[in-house]
Amino acid sequence: MLLPVVTGSPGSALAVLRAAVSAAVQTVLEAGPEVVVVVGDGAGGVRFGPGDGGDLRGFGVDREVPFAGRVRPGGRRPPLPHLVGAQLLDDAGHTGSRLGVGPDDLAGVLRDLPGPVGVLAMGDGSARRSEKAPGALDPAAAPFDAAVAAALASGDAAVLADLDAAEGARLLAAGVPVWRAVGAALLGRPVTAELRHDDAPFGVGYLVASWTAR
Repeated sequence: MLLPVVTGSPGSALAVLRAAVSAAVQTVLEAGPEVVVVVGDGAGGVRFGPGDGGDLRGFGVDREVPFAGRVRPGGRRPPLPHLVGAQLLDDAGHTGSRLGVGPDDLAGVLRDLPGPVGVLAMGDGSARRSEKAPGALDPAAAPFDAAVAAALASGDAAVLADLDAAEGARLLAAGVPVWRAVGAALLGRPVTAELRHDDAPFGVGYLVASWTAR
């Protein structure tokens, strides 16, 4: 939904979502990070960097998407969340260092990287928010996403860290592993938070927030 090359001209709901995402990415970059860490599910312990990349052929679009710089022969193939994150950074004009990791690697990367680090956390809310959703409608989906939205709005890292992983999986909330990792990494740190978007126009919860940890 975030890549125009896949969806074409957006309707009003997509336009609002993309504007919120663009603003969030700009907030990350305005802080002047030495490295932007793109964290998303599906990495399987692999870290992605220069030369890695994938494509959008699974969406009917014959387009290569590099993660960082040109794709090299034999480069690793990042999962879709990392490819989308990389494209968002490219669209924002970011040419600095970036690193793609899975949720289990986030804490270690943040501990080991020197200097200021930006994090672009990729993941959706529940895909069971309506009858037209990818999954069957579940009455628990909206309250689950609402609790996540409240935590994102208030900067409550503890709530994110304590999200129910099993319930998130049942509700097809792909962002739960990422949110849990971000929450765990920021436990005990003051956070300035802004919830930029909270909607489910296609039966999938789309949440966009900016956090600045001190």
